[in-house]
Amino acid sequence: MDKEKILCLFDVDGTLTPARQSVDPDMDRFLQNIREKVMVGIVSGSDLPKLEEQLSSPLGSVLDRFPYVFPENGAAAFKNGALVRHESISDALGDHVLTRIVNFCLRYIADLDIPKKRGTFIEYRKAQLNISPVGRNCSQAEREEFNAFDKEHKVREKFVQALQKEFTDVPLEFAIGGQISIDAYPVGWDKRYCLQFLEGEG
Repeated sequence: MDKEKILCLFDVDGTLTPARQSVDPDMDRFLQNIREKVMVGIVSGSDLPKLEEQLSSPLGSVLDRFPYVFPENGAAAFKNGALVRHESISDALGDHVLTRIVNFCLRYIADLDIPKKRGTFIEYRKAQLNISPVGRNCSQAEREEFNAFDKEHKVREKFVQALQKEFTDVPLEFAIGGQISIDAYPVGWDKRYCLQFLEGEG
């Protein structure tokens, strides 16, 4: 079997690591072992600094260890440590549309009756807006508390329905992600978006 002809592409949160936590040593060893047989790539909705926090090890950085790395679902695409393409949601949709989304989300979150609100309710990423009712500044315990509350009260599900109703004129998709957030991105910019960069790679 030619390892150069097989690529195993892994998601991060909920697959290689618990949400927003560092990779477990056993999983890290598994990744190193499988690299002896196939190529291993990483795709995530998170940006590169977050991937480095979660997956870096004494063996090297994410870009050193994996031949293909796709932060932000492939809006940033790295091959053998080099950036080969970079796109942004602001170029795709325009800042006037992003401002509409941000304004709507902040008003909606302001009216939410949930146990806690912290900070960083909207995080701009190159490929998406990450929207969090509790706020990305919450602690791990608060993250888990919100996740349990959300499962019972469907906070994010109702939020997505409101977003879909409000932005019927914009080519956007809204997806519940991880424990605390919603991702808003142009149609087609989910994790499959990175696959276009692998065409013709062997």
